[in-house]
Amino acid sequence: MTKQERKKAILFFTVVAAVLMIAAILVGSVEKKETIQDVMRDAVLHDMNKVSLFGIMDVNPGLIAGIIVSCMLIVFALICRIFVIPKFTTVPGKFQSVLETAVGIFDNMAKGNSKINGFLGAYIFAAGAYIFTGTLFELFGFQVITTEGTSISLPAPCSDINGAIMMGCLSYLVIMSGGIAGNGIRGIGETLKEYSLPISMSFRLFGALLSGALVTELVYYYTSLSYVLPVLVGVLFTLLHALIQAYVLTMLTSLFYGKVSDNTPKPEKEKSPKTAKTAKKPPSKPHRKRTTVVGRHRAA
Repeated sequence: MTKQERKKAILFFTVVAAVLMIAAILVGSVEKKETIQDVMRDAVLHDMNKVSLFGIMDVNPGLIAGIIVSCMLIVFALICRIFVIPKFTTVPGKFQSVLETAVGIFDNMAKGNSKINGFLGAYIFAAGAYIFTGTLFELFGFQVITTEGTSISLPAPCSDINGAIMMGCLSYLVIMSGGIAGNGIRGIGETLKEYSLPISMSFRLFGALLSGALVTELVYYYTSLSYVLPVLVGVLFTLLHALIQAYVLTMLTSLFYGKVSDNTPKPEKEKSPKTAKTAKKPPSKPHRKRTTVVGRHRAA
């Protein structure tokens, strides 16, 4: 890029930034129906903006997002299995390389942590794909109508505490299945020792995704910040959380699965020699009879 082209690019971005700043100042603040406290509370608890589930019951929008993401992944998997995978070649194309790389990452993770890795590799691949896709799902901003008649965008499924808890409990049950497969009934006991694992995984996933949702809601709430900043904040937070949380949950699941399914006997600790209760006494000297003076005279 020449100096003249650089000057033109800098001038263009400067003009765009100036226009956006002027527009933000002229527009000013717009009256909101909800306060920022209500927006934050609803983002955490989802107790205000409910969505009707086929007229059966009112549910959190996170459940609707979870159903949509699950259907998208199932349809994508069926299309790949029926139309794409049978056409795989020895020399992979771009799409085949992406699929094989993604599958290889999780397969190697499963093989590196457990000898019983067939089901583990499939599960962590599905869980990682669900978390990654579900986190990116909120970037599309799909709108739904709430029971109160207002329009809201669907959040990430795991930003709802119920979705995060179910993902953590499901991963815990998969870990327990590995313990049963490797060690039988003893594997259940090994898994139950890690009783805090589903809680930690659930709240780690929920807290990370919720923090990004709260920051994005805060930026979008104020008109003066809702022009350029949401693009940077929303995309960066969402991409980072999608990658990090998908990796963290799958890595923890594979590590604990390998731990409880390991059926190699543990080496016994060497017993330390017992210390003698009493120290050995030194050999006593032979006793000599002492002769008195009277005895000597009698002997004489």
